[in-house]
Amino acid sequence: MKDLPKTFNVRVSPHAKQSQVLEKDGVLHVYTNVAPEKGKANNAVIELLAEYLKVPKTSISIIRGLSGRTKVIKIG
Repeated sequence: MKDLPKTFNVRVSPHAKQSQVLEKDGVLHVYTNVAPEKGKANNAVIELLAEYLKVPKTSISIIRGLSGRTKVIKIG
């Protein structure tokens, strides 16, 4: 997924056995072993995506879906 749009959807699975980012059918799936409480899982999602996409964490933000599994991510 080199040519990502400025905004895109990701599917998040908290409480996973290991943290990783996978692409399935053109959608990014983020698996994190962090519990979804007090924004910890959202922070872990940003860190994992930054590492996967090779961009700084500060350039990634969650613009929709802060409390849900499907999130809209913005880069830039």
